Amino acid sequence: MQMQMLSFWMTVALVVIAILGSAIRILREYERGVVFTLGRFWKVKGPGLIIVIPIVQSMERIDLRTLVMDVPSQDVISRDNVSVKVNAVLYFRVVDPQKAIINVERYLEATSQLAQTTLRSVLGQHDLDEMLSERDKLNRDIQSILDAQTDAWGIKVANVEIKHVDLNDSMIRAIARQAEAERQRRAKVIHAEGEMQAAAKLVEAAKLLAADPRAIQLRYLQTLTEIAGEKSSTIVFPLPIEIMKGIVGEK
Repeated sequence: MQMQMLSFWMTVALVVIAILGSAIRILREYERGVVFTLGRFWKVKGPGLIIVIPIVQSMERIDLRTLVMDVPSQDVISRDNVSVKVNAVLYFRVVDPQKAIINVERYLEATSQLAQTTLRSVLGQHDLDEMLSERDKLNRDIQSILDAQTDAWGIKVANVEIKHVDLNDSMIRAIARQAEAERQRRAKVIHAEGEMQAAAKLVEAAKLLAADPRAIQLRYLQTLTEIAGEKSSTIVFPLPIEIMKGIVGEK
């Protein structure tokens, strides 16, 4: 009889220890526990040691650290009808554990799907040149939209970064041809501007030479000196009548 009583009390003690063990929860500094009592929200507890009454209460753990989510590559058609593949990275964290558990079924999956659709929607409103040159502006636009839409889930989107904009080979060749044509256009414009500036200087020089006939003579002699230095057997050089008039004098 005594052995039976001892066995009974040992069993009771083990059950009590098991119940107490299941009731004790330890939450780290970056964790919070959303506690429900008989299915109804009670409070957010943590960090540290907390007690959850078995059967009566249940708890969901929430990580408050900033999470990094890779947004898969999305097929995007830009406003100028160019097909590209774009992927991005999303930085966010839970700021309200109650909303993250109660207002949405799986907040990680919901945030991922929302980021994918927002990425396609925002980039589809811009040209390819804007995607390549205005990434900071596009990142801010996507971040503000996601932050506003996830506020009801207790989530704060801190940053969005577009990582890659992948083009097919034909589009890469077209962009290369466009860049080459743009470089040729700039070269021609620079050359034309140089010709215009040179012509203006020549006009000014001609006016100075025309002011005094002796200046033309000096320029003529300087040109002869430059030609004489070249290794040529025969030199044909025109002799302006104005120079002869300046040498022999006008009659």
